[in-house]
Formats: sequence, C-alpha cells, structure tokens
Amino acid sequence: MPRFAVFVMSFMLLAGCAATKEAFKGVAGVSTKVLYDTRDDAAKKTFACDYNSCYGMVKAALLKQGAYIYAEDKAKHMIAVYLSNEDTTPVGIFLTAMDAGNTRVEVSSGSAYAKEVISMAVFSDIGKALKKQEGAS
Repeated sequence: MPRFAVFVMSFMLLAGCAATKEAFKGVAGVSTKVLYDTRDDAAKKTFACDYNSCYGMVKAALLKQGAYIYAEDKAKHMIAVYLSNEDTTPVGIFLTAMDAGNTRVEVSSGSAYAKEVISMAVFSDIGKALKKQEGAS
C-alpha cells in the first residue's frame, strides 16, 4: 500500500496539478495563494518611477524593515515576504508598470496589521527615495 501512495503522489506532482502544488506549498509554509486572494483589498499607491527602479526600492525597503523575502515571481510581478524572521505572517507586494514612468505598488495580506506595517514602510521609503532623487537633480 505505501508504494501505491508514493506512486499516486508522484504522479500528481509530475502531472502539474496546480491545486496539489499549492497544497504542498501550504504545508511547507511558502504558499502565496492567500496573497493573491486578498489582493482586491490591498493597500495601493502609484509612484512616479519606472518599474525596475521601483522594484529595487521595494526590495530595499523590505530589507530595511526586516521582512524576510520567501518568494519572488518576476513573471507575476510579485514579492512575498514574512513580516519578519520571527513573525511568519505572509505579505505580498505586487508591482504594475502603469506606463514608462509610473508604477503601482500593492501590498496584500490576510492580516490587516501586517499589511499596514509593510505598506507604511514600503510607501514611506519609496517616497523618501524619490524626494532624495528630486533634490539631487
């Protein structure tokens, strides 16, 4: 019987079943499904900077905040973090290029507290970085 169970699980993994993969990610603690599910209620702000610069500023702000980046999906324009090394509340940051010079940043989480902490840190740091750039030019 154990061989059969291993065979079935192997088949499901190799078959590419998205639900199965997401379930395994959930068990491993690295699922991003809740971040996509809560994206409609995300904290949102658009910044006057290109996508790549904004992406770099978001990562710098997350590291400064002490957030732990556990997943990045550049194809889906998403960074998934835990609030900290000790607090594994998941938070998702989604970036969307509105045009060549503007990028929307969305911060989603199932936790209102985690969403607020990360969005305030990220939005504040990006704003400061952009003001610093304006002053330098």
